[in-house]
Amino acid sequence: MAQPALQQPALQDRPAELLQNLLRFDTTNPPGNERECIDWIRGLLEELGCEVRILAQDPARPNLIARLAGRGESPPLLLQGHVDVVAARGDWRHEPFAGEIHDGAIWGRGALDMKGGVAMMLAAFMRVKAGATPPPGDVILCVLADEEAGSDLGANFLVSEHPELFDGVGYSIGEFGGFTMQIAGKRFYPIMVAEKQVCWTRATIRGPSGHGSMPIRGGAVGKLGRLLGRLDQRRLPVHVTPVVRSMIEAIVPELPAPMAMPLRGLLVPALTDRMLDILGERARTFDPLLHNTASVTVLSGGEKINVIPGEISLEIDCRLLPGFSPADVFAELRALAGVEVDFELVRHDPVQGEPDLAMFDLLARTLRELDPSGTPIPLLLPGVTDGRFFSRLGIQTYGYLPMQIPEEMAFMSLIHAENERLPVAAMEFGTEAIRRVLERF
Repeated sequence: MAQPALQQPALQDRPAELLQNLLRFDTTNPPGNERECIDWIRGLLEELGCEVRILAQDPARPNLIARLAGRGESPPLLLQGHVDVVAARGDWRHEPFAGEIHDGAIWGRGALDMKGGVAMMLAAFMRVKAGATPPPGDVILCVLADEEAGSDLGANFLVSEHPELFDGVGYSIGEFGGFTMQIAGKRFYPIMVAEKQVCWTRATIRGPSGHGSMPIRGGAVGKLGRLLGRLDQRRLPVHVTPVVRSMIEAIVPELPAPMAMPLRGLLVPALTDRMLDILGERARTFDPLLHNTASVTVLSGGEKINVIPGEISLEIDCRLLPGFSPADVFAELRALAGVEVDFELVRHDPVQGEPDLAMFDLLARTLRELDPSGTPIPLLLPGVTDGRFFSRLGIQTYGYLPMQIPEEMAFMSLIHAENERLPVAAMEFGTEAIRRVLERF
């Protein structure tokens, strides 16, 4: 007698497959075109009986909001993540929009940033919805467009035009944290509690112009060379913020003395840069957390090959530490430059308020349950997330997308790069961590 076919587990119990499906939507931004992906997520949620709203400033670039009713014992908790991705340039070993599994990992543009995180949130949300007991408070799932191009059609739009959707929300889970970080053989889980601020800047250098046959010494081009040299060879001043102090103080007791000593030295401003030089490549994690930073990304100047330009402009991606303003970094840049430069603010996205760590212990405790050998630590993110917009509503975002990543995978170097991928096993680990938080917060 033939045996009945085994029933396939529900899709929320197959988070790796959820991610594969999300990766197959080409949501490269620009242009984005998130609608197909959002509509697919909407269909999944409506099949489970969820009430879903679609809100868009541009019909081709929608955002999804779903709400899961809780028991009314806690305030609402927000899960937010974006489904747009950066372009898949470079030489890929596997097609970036196929969502294929090779060597135990799911390959594709957005696997790490951040369709993997969205798949975890979606699976955890669906599991709680399908469960017998509602969560302590409402859970709001927000799937966003346009994060990779500044979020004006995504989080910024929702916060500005529909703030009532987030009434009562004090905490949010989003990108980017919870991944494994290996230091001296010890495993840490950085949980993002704060992020740096976007401060895009245009700098202008001026000098005399003239005919190319008559060289000008000390003109705009020469000043540019001196400025670029100093930016390449020197750091801006050291600042030890409270979050970074807490992060390093949590790491140091777990490490052997030879590694712990230079890390402890990072907290002494007079020694910080020297310790970063001693740490070498290992310092890349900490260097941007201890300074405001300025990366020149676009140069413009000159009209003809035989005309010496009298004006050159630079676009600089500045990132500010919490508590600092554009005026602060402009002063630091002027002191560093050694030449006369005019600075113009292009865009500043401040992060409102001091970090609220009230939910940190719950997130850390959940990770310790799933991995008793790991150590959760607070993280200041050197980049920015959609959390900066939700902070305007008084919402504290925690970067909490738990992923167990092998050390040899060089996880951070894969974000926005070719061959982006995420281990299949990491999907279940992260989904279970988020599910437990939803049931306990």
